[in-house]
Amino acid sequence: MTPHFGIIIVGDEILSGKRADKHMPKAIELLAARGLQLSYADYVGDDPERITATLARAFAAARTRGDVVFSFGGIGATPDDHTRHCAARALGVALELHPQAKVLIRERMHDVAREQGLPFEPDREDNIHRLNMGTFPVGASIIPNPYNKIPGFFCAPSGGSEPHAVGERGGIYFVPGFPVMAWPMVEWVLDTHFSHLHRVQAYMEKSVIVMGSMEAMLTPLMLEIEARHPGVKVFSLPSMDHAEYGRHIELGVKGAPADVNAAFPGVLAGLHLFNLKLGPQLVR
Repeated sequence: MTPHFGIIIVGDEILSGKRADKHMPKAIELLAARGLQLSYADYVGDDPERITATLARAFAAARTRGDVVFSFGGIGATPDDHTRHCAARALGVALELHPQAKVLIRERMHDVAREQGLPFEPDREDNIHRLNMGTFPVGASIIPNPYNKIPGFFCAPSGGSEPHAVGERGGIYFVPGFPVMAWPMVEWVLDTHFSHLHRVQAYMEKSVIVMGSMEAMLTPLMLEIEARHPGVKVFSLPSMDHAEYGRHIELGVKGAPADVNAAFPGVLAGLHLFNLKLGPQLVR
């Protein structure tokens, strides 16, 4: 079975409107390019209790049904970065400096010193503090960061120090809030650990614009289509004042291509019985 994919967006700046979220549209795009789709999204501010509760729910979903969740933001080492600590609390484990993360962070510090023409001083107070970005919940695995080497991390829902195979079961993949880092890291996860799911159940939508109808009139047809074709979901998107079509409903089916192609003719046939005016057909 293809797992449910979810995202968690962390940060007061999103909820206050200071910054617009770009992660959800990109996650939808990256998943769709691989024949996958996003099932849900959670937004949470920089509140440790709320972050912990949100992560606990995600870990529970990963444990019970294999959900794969990407968490964006809050994994730095400033006072308002709480995600690493909250992940450990949600799992009931301690934080520890990941040995591979330590190596990568030191490499990054050395690179920066060299670029600035300065000596590398690993024991300088600020450099020691930077190692906090590599303290992850016990049992975590790293996610490589091609932009600046500072890794993200993956946690399985069981936590603890027992070994686990990344990508073989659900869990949360923690990446930075910066798109230039986060998006390649998400792609790496999808292509490295979930390539076996790509295009296995490719997703398609077919719909038609129905002019001037009401959803209540179309509900029996929608129920009939779902009963006859359990592999699809029927959807209706009403619009009151569309610039081109005026009041209309976009009625369609979505799911695996074979199921959609089998169900959509029944949608059109049922609409013709109502003698409704139909607009263009859409395929996504």
